[in-house]
Amino acid sequence: MRLTRPFSFLLSCVLFVVCLTAAQAQKITRNDFGKTPDGESVELFTLTNAMGMEVKITNYGGIVVSLTAPDRNRRFADVVLGFNDLESYLKGHPYFGSIIGRYGNRIAKGRFSLNGVEHKLAVNNGPNHLHGGIKGFDKVVWAARPTTTKAGASLSLRYVSKDGEEGYPGNLTTRVVYTLTNRNELRIDYFASTDKDTVVNLTNHSYFNLAGEGNGDILNHLLTLNSNYFLPTDATSIPVAHLRDNVRGTPFDFLMPKSIGERINQDNQQIKFGSGYDHTWIVNGRMGVLRQAASVYEPTTGRVMEVWTTEPGVQFYTGNFLDGTLTGKSGKTYPRRSGFCLETQHYPDSPNKPKFPTTTLRKGETYKSTTIYRFSARK
Repeated sequence: MRLTRPFSFLLSCVLFVVCLTAAQAQKITRNDFGKTPDGESVELFTLTNAMGMEVKITNYGGIVVSLTAPDRNRRFADVVLGFNDLESYLKGHPYFGSIIGRYGNRIAKGRFSLNGVEHKLAVNNGPNHLHGGIKGFDKVVWAARPTTTKAGASLSLRYVSKDGEEGYPGNLTTRVVYTLTNRNELRIDYFASTDKDTVVNLTNHSYFNLAGEGNGDILNHLLTLNSNYFLPTDATSIPVAHLRDNVRGTPFDFLMPKSIGERINQDNQQIKFGSGYDHTWIVNGRMGVLRQAASVYEPTTGRVMEVWTTEPGVQFYTGNFLDGTLTGKSGKTYPRRSGFCLETQHYPDSPNKPKFPTTTLRKGETYKSTTIYRFSARK
């Protein structure tokens, strides 16, 4: 139907007002969050979108401190585990909300060879190297630059990891961009470059509870994973050789929605190794293409979280080692399985497994990765 000129003009004005209102609604604020023991100032950034959703991120470790999402009645609740103050993060925690690097997950025995040279890393998880070592990217202060874009409020974080830091080769310049879109998405874009060949595997380690942080366990959440295969591991959580196991007929089959707790205590060797779920699923589809890896539905609130990624895998972890000793933002403790992680990433121990997708970043190349956590609600 052809629009008359007055109607066309009126429609343009309405669209302009809607866009202007959305742009005004999204905002960024910054506040002091304390100082590290070395005297470095730390800030807390609050990003708000046009829908009323809010995320708080500190430049210490790039930690997602809080993230609010609406339920089926449009009531917002914080759905990530964490603390209200920097001091609690400095005391130690299981990577709540952190940027993980240089290498997320494990490297067997803290060693890998690159270009014929063996590199030795810290052994900080049994016999293995975990999440970048003793002082990984989760424990450094990042340079922060907040901006507002058409997509939404955005926070760009930058850190230069020096050659030899935690045993890794090359000066690695890393940039992580958090964007809270007006589609109720937390988008995370990762970039890295190096002056010497190295290995890189970046991820975010947020613990989610869609009923609200501190509101019980996550065993009744319904999980769907877009994956036909998972990586079996040994008792130290290192993938076994180059094997991959078909999920069908096993407790690892989430191709159709299943409650997280339905099979978590089955008499299964892999479950026993992880004390629950703590494994990598191979995401169906082509690596490098943004595609859905997972979705989670919490039936009491109706909240839904979808996970989209360009990464080849997703580590699903069910908070098996939370033990109630940590008290969160709402003043409630975090007992076992009170949060779950869906960490998009390359496979564990890839530097020692040449048949896995490579995590080697060559000099002159640029590492790029995108993950989106999208929130909605069902009636």
